[in-house]
Amino acid sequence: MKTKGKGARTERELLHKFWEHKWLCIRIAGSGSMPHPCPDLLAGRKGRSLAIECKSSKGTQRRYIETRQIQELDEFARGFGAEAWIGVRFNGLPWKFLKPTQLGTSQRAFYVDRALAHAKGIDFLSLIAR
Repeated sequence: MKTKGKGARTERELLHKFWEHKWLCIRIAGSGSMPHPCPDLLAGRKGRSLAIECKSSKGTQRRYIETRQIQELDEFARGFGAEAWIGVRFNGLPWKFLKPTQLGTSQRAFYVDRALAHAKGIDFLSLIAR
């Protein structure tokens, strides 16, 4: 399971990556604990906005994402006029980005693992080049 420290660290890592590529980006600290829907990161450039929920994981285990989190990400993105994305980084691997509809589903939640991220995800440069 992700600790808050590691989650915040990986969110900041991605935030800096956006800035390095001349995108504006903000991190919404405590996004998962506030009563209103909001993503972990909001990035934009030249009229394009991305609402990103970040997940990180050690090893090959699945990262489960609560259905509520995906619904709130979609709700925020629609209302803000942004694209909804899930950014995932497994230790030792680069970031991958998936649309919520590309996530795996189980009886209890949505999920992403290394194999799914590799098969369906796009890399950072592909994300910002769209």
